[in-house]
Parts: sequence; C-alpha cells; structure tokens
Amino acid sequence: MSSLTPPRVLTVAGSDSGGGAGIQADLKTMLALGVHGMSVIAAVTAQNSLGVQGYWELPPEAVRAQLDSVLGDIGAQAIKTGMLASPVLVETVAAALAAYDAPVVVDPVGVSKHGDSLLAPEAVDTLRTRLLPVATVVTPNLWEVEQLTSIKVEDERDLRRAADAVLALGPRWALVKGGHLPGEPVDLLTDGEREHRFRAERLDNRHTHGTGCTLASAIASYLALGQDVPEAVGSAKRYVTGAIGLGFPLGSGIGPVDHAWQWR
Repeated sequence: MSSLTPPRVLTVAGSDSGGGAGIQADLKTMLALGVHGMSVIAAVTAQNSLGVQGYWELPPEAVRAQLDSVLGDIGAQAIKTGMLASPVLVETVAAALAAYDAPVVVDPVGVSKHGDSLLAPEAVDTLRTRLLPVATVVTPNLWEVEQLTSIKVEDERDLRRAADAVLALGPRWALVKGGHLPGEPVDLLTDGEREHRFRAERLDNRHTHGTGCTLASAIASYLALGQDVPEAVGSAKRYVTGAIGLGFPLGSGIGPVDHAWQWR
C-alpha cells in the first residue's frame, strides 16, 4: 500500500436511513478519525428520529460476497460488527471473520435507541457461541449484558461480574458500558487480568442516537491506527463524549450525536 493510503476499517452492520446510527454513523466516525471506512451491509432499516419502522435482512450470500470482495482485495486493519439481525447472518459473518487476521470489535446490537428490536431472539445464542469467540473487544450496554449472560447490573459493583461473564463467552476483552447506571457514568474494560475504568461527566443532552455504533467504530479506528485496546478505548471514549455533548435535534424525536464535532 502507498504511504498515502490511510488505515482501512470495515464495518459489517445495518443501514440507518436517518443517518444517525448503523453503517452511516460508522463511516462518519471513521472519516472523522482519519481512517478509510468500508462497509458490508447486512440489513436495511426504515428509521428516523422517532424509531425503527421496519427492517429487511440481506441474503447471506450477499453479505458473504461483500465480505469476500472487500477483504479479498482491499483488506482491513480492523473490523467492526453491529446489527446482524438473524442467526444465519451472525453465522455467515463469524465464519468469514474467524478466517481473517485483524482485530474485531463486536457491538452486540439487540435494540435501537428507541427500544425497537434489531436482533431476532433465536440469534442471541448464535451471537454467544459463534461471533463472540472471534471478538477482540465486545462492547455491550447493560441491557445487552443481561441478554447475553442473564446478569442484571444494578450498580458499579456489578460491572466486573458482568464483564467476567461476557469474557467466558470467548472475546479477548469485554467493555461493559455503564452509562445507564445512576450517578457518574463509568465503563469497565477488562481482559480478565487487567482492569480499566473510564469515567466521563453526564451530559444533559437527549440527542444521543448512534452512541453505541459510534463508540465501537471509534475503537476499531484507533486499533487500526496502531493503539492497543485500552488506549483505543480511552481515545474512543473521549471522541464519543465530545460527540454526545454536541448532539443535535433532528426530526421530532431523538437526534444523533455529532460525528463531526472536532471539525466544527
């Protein structure tokens, strides 16, 4: 590759027609952080500031063809996964990524910001057994932790127990996001031996659509730029905190975080 070619990051996720989350948020994040973003679209959503009105999965052969096309020619220094919707799509993506040597950041998307389901219930076990074992970092929020492990996190003391349960499913690192706990927001990152806690002020802004997608894509971007996992998570947290602080209204509901806040 030419010295002019930036690091390459691939997102495998769903399309958000409102532009605040999913593939669109991932690519905006990657551009903002100086990497070349590429995409494999696994599903298409009809979505706006009020919620998800519907979604349609792509055929598994279309998802696999996109993966083979990008990874077989361009390659990637890091890969991020988001909405995968169904067991067959989780299986398809997991099989491709297990055979590719690059760090994988898994955002185990279960529901949208508005509470709309984006993962079939029967796909949860496939996510646990097939995708998480190939993950370098998995980034569940508290609802997703409970979905994956049956552990309900009620305060900061529960974070490590939840992270250990996630690690038991196979990823190298677990980042349990505690933003929905009362008090000061704190996320816990661990590989089972080392532990890092990331704190940030709680910002008074309801326009937070796309936060999870943005964080996972930022982690993948910083990994592609050469940072190790704790460093990449810290850098990603700082970027996302700025994006949340400048999230803006859009439509009649919840607006997106501002992916371009560093430019404005």
